[in-house]
Amino acid sequence: MPIIEVADLAKTYRVARSRGGILGALRHLAAGDYREVRAVDGISFAIEQGEMVGYVGPNGAGKSTTIKMLTGILVPSAGRIEVCGLVPDRQRTQLAARIGVVFGQRTQLWWDLPLVDSLELLRHIYRVPPDRFRANLDHFRGLLELDAFLPTPVRQLSLGQRMRGELAAALLHDPEIVYLDEPTIGLDVVGKHRIRDFLRRINRERGVTVLLTTHDMSDIEQLCSRLLIIDHGKLLYDGGLEEIRDRYGRERTLVVDLAEDAGELVVPRAAEVRADGPRRWLRFNRADTTAADLIADVAARYRIQDLTIEEPEIETIIRQIYEQGLSPRTSGNSPYEATPGSEPRSSSA
Repeated sequence: MPIIEVADLAKTYRVARSRGGILGALRHLAAGDYREVRAVDGISFAIEQGEMVGYVGPNGAGKSTTIKMLTGILVPSAGRIEVCGLVPDRQRTQLAARIGVVFGQRTQLWWDLPLVDSLELLRHIYRVPPDRFRANLDHFRGLLELDAFLPTPVRQLSLGQRMRGELAAALLHDPEIVYLDEPTIGLDVVGKHRIRDFLRRINRERGVTVLLTTHDMSDIEQLCSRLLIIDHGKLLYDGGLEEIRDRYGRERTLVVDLAEDAGELVVPRAAEVRADGPRRWLRFNRADTTAADLIADVAARYRIQDLTIEEPEIETIIRQIYEQGLSPRTSGNSPYEATPGSEPRSSSA
């Protein structure tokens, strides 16, 4: 059985057509002068235990509304949800003991208390046995390097320190699922590395299921093997990261450093799109040729010193899906097709 199962999930809000302050909006609502907004519009997906899944979409797409329904904060307007075999809005207390939540711009810690006191309070809230609490805290102290700031009031912590504290707080009671909303927002490179490494460890060692919402596609690329894309309340894509790159990011770029400068490079099934002395950029479609065949064609005509392959950025592909939408397709997990992405990122050949 999936640990999270969602079927035809919908959430509709009534919004007053005319304003005039809070009282004016209430009068319009009472008089039936409102419009319905479908924040989530009939989405379905299932997540197996131990998966790390990215859940992405532009602002207002329905991500946060979905998470709130999965945690039991909001009641769905239609559809069905089961999380850990429980119905979130009906069994919220039982579910709270089995999930953890981290919101990057909110805190579950007590602002004026030392971090260690916040964790101790959460132990009592979740009724974590003392031995289990000490074992988990010792484990997280090592993985998240908490010792230097455990005695520090939360309000005095840096953002990176607070986020490490938030993760410890969310996982202190051994949840089966953790929902992460922008867990690396505002962090520097070192802070992001610590958070990502920790999440990989708890997923691998403890089998914690992770549902990650973020606008930072590097978080998704480094942590998740599966991606859900939502826009205007509808699920547009459900599949693997490599699949979305292969399916929608068909154009790749071969960057070649020639042994000597030359005129325009002319090779089959590729076009020179940029030149900087002996360094040349050749754009090609993965459906027409492979990188190996193209390299062989170039090497047969020119002397090569070095080369790399640039793949289309996942962020670029996702942005194009947001901006251009998807057209119907006839196969695959998603019933849609997107315009191929073309902006590159570097990788080894």
